[in-house]
Amino acid sequence: MADDLAARLRKLDSCAVSDSMDSFGLKGHAYGLSSTTVRRRIAGRVQTVKLGPADSAPSKRHLCTAAVDAAQEGDVIVVENHHRPDAAGWGGILSTAAAYKKLSGTIVDGPARDADESEENNYPVYARSSIASTARGRIAEHDWNNPITVDGIIVKPGDLVIADASGVVFVPADRAAEVLDMAESIQARERAMAAAVLQGKAVSAVMGGDYEDMLKKK
Repeated sequence: MADDLAARLRKLDSCAVSDSMDSFGLKGHAYGLSSTTVRRRIAGRVQTVKLGPADSAPSKRHLCTAAVDAAQEGDVIVVENHHRPDAAGWGGILSTAAAYKKLSGTIVDGPARDADESEENNYPVYARSSIASTARGRIAEHDWNNPITVDGIIVKPGDLVIADASGVVFVPADRAAEVLDMAESIQARERAMAAAVLQGKAVSAVMGGDYEDMLKKK
């Protein structure tokens, strides 16, 4: 079954979605995350992974592998990796597998590694940093396909996310339709404003009072 909401999200940018979230009083913009590999917009449904100390919950399964295996084409793997800044929560073989399955990308609230390998696979990874050090002996998977926290935002499996050069924005599944409606309206108005500038209208007139009222729900 086609995911119409995810398809609509892919036609937007993070700024329009963030503005829409603001208009509803929703927190969804996760700060401090940026592209570490392919600089390309990603968007889709969320598949979650929670990482933590290796010694408190050792796992026989390599971190993130269950999520990659379960994810569908176009999904985004989102990883909570808060425990150690010297332990990568994503790596190159995972990117190879995710790219093969045609996932949209991965977002790590923490460090990731193997940026070059991910780039070679044309696979986007957004993270707080790129490092070389392994997860082995440092962190392990504690849970997957359950709610996690990214920059203080509760992110649930099946939520929507968009990430591009401007930032990362999560959209709760139960508010997605109305958020996308507003984001599409904002984007359409901004494109009309850009067209007016290109037709010679003064930018001070284009970005007047109407622009400041853009987030008011009609």
